[in-house]
Amino acid sequence: MISRMKSYFKFLNLFNFLIFRNLIFVLSFTCLPISIFSNPNEILGLWVTYDEIGGEKSVVEIFEDKGYFYGKIISLKEPLDENGHKKICHQCNGAERDKPMVGLVIIQNMIYDGEEFSGGSILDPLTGNVYKCRIETVSNGNKLKVRGIFGLFGRTQTWIRKKIK
Repeated sequence: MISRMKSYFKFLNLFNFLIFRNLIFVLSFTCLPISIFSNPNEILGLWVTYDEIGGEKSVVEIFEDKGYFYGKIISLKEPLDENGHKKICHQCNGAERDKPMVGLVIIQNMIYDGEEFSGGSILDPLTGNVYKCRIETVSNGNKLKVRGIFGLFGRTQTWIRKKIK
């Protein structure tokens, strides 16, 4: 009798475990963040960037070309230097060196992996430094979390979708 009860309890434990496991499995798919199922094209458009103290810095247009995503500066809050000339990327290397900052492609070769945009790079036109980049959409596609990564370190900026008037 005791042997039967032990096997019965083992059966109940196994049964409860299987129900619990299947419940967790189902819930994991129904409770996934909506961003996993987001549209990669929601990143496209105009984005306002901000400096460290929250002042508007520039407007960047994010566009897609052959499955890759890019970002180009289309306007600056202060487009002229102290001498009244257009701001130039003197610190940049390669093809971007000495080009005007307005029109400069600062985000390159980003790909969408189903959850975030990664695999590309972002250029800081003030320093000329190029960083690995990750971009994530938040707030129903109205904000971007743009992260520049250098080794173990990184910095994240929040960009806000520009409202078209």
